[in-house]
Amino acid sequence: MADTYTVSRTLVVDAPPERVHAQLADFHRWAAWSPWEDVDPALERSYEGAGSGVGAVYRWSGNRRAGRGRMEITESRPPALVRVDLTFEKPFKAHNDTWFEVVPEGAGSRVTWTMTGRLTVVTRLMGLFSSMDKFLGPDFEKGLQRLKTVSESAAA
Repeated sequence: MADTYTVSRTLVVDAPPERVHAQLADFHRWAAWSPWEDVDPALERSYEGAGSGVGAVYRWSGNRRAGRGRMEITESRPPALVRVDLTFEKPFKAHNDTWFEVVPEGAGSRVTWTMTGRLTVVTRLMGLFSSMDKFLGPDFEKGLQRLKTVSESAAA
């Protein structure tokens, strides 16, 4: 069995790469499209560091489903890439590398969201019932669809 997992999803967005990248590189904008923002209506959020791009930090703490963790943008190459260092503290500890690639496609953008991580005891146990791809993939699809809606409706 592999020691790591990778989850990746892609969606075409009818918005230019610069507009999509702006949504990804600013954690303040994630509430409008992240698939996990609505799992806890009382979710506590805090922002540190840069306002957007490299050095921007987002922390969250919520109910059992939302958990607690931290994200930091470690690389931002407008309009093509945003890389995020993701650490989960609760409900279990995990460290993941997450990135968004934005590639021009016609008048729009092809956005690919990828996350890799090491399989822990908890994720291995989860894997007995479902793969990480099946577990997280639908959330990525939901988030990309929301990102599409937000990016397509955002003012040029």
